[in-house]
Amino acid sequence: MTVAQVISVILVLAGSFFLLVGSIGVIRLPDFYARTHATGKSDTLGLMLALTGLAVHEGLTVNTAKLLLAIVFVALTNPVGTHALARAAYNSGLMPWFLKDGEGAKATSDEAWEEPETDQEGGGD
Repeated sequence: MTVAQVISVILVLAGSFFLLVGSIGVIRLPDFYARTHATGKSDTLGLMLALTGLAVHEGLTVNTAKLLLAIVFVALTNPVGTHALARAAYNSGLMPWFLKDGEGAKATSDEAWEEPETDQEGGGD
């Protein structure tokens, strides 16, 4: 085996490990937000590592350029999509599991995203 093949196998196995951990997180974690966090972090890293391993294995070809574009696309879109899902869930009223029964939960999701009040009359010129 060449050095490039060893590196590509290590990267693909590392990516598979992170994808497996994210999948286990979806099953084992208690609520939507924790599951979203597990999949958002580990799936992004796992997919990027696996695609990088495939790019190393492929060498300098057109396919490598396509794989690198896919890596950039995943790096930009997966965190944004995860954040959008979590924020939409919070705005629709879904509370995290540790706030459902206890105090400290907001009455409505609109209050959570309001801008802080500022003193409009004071101030110096």
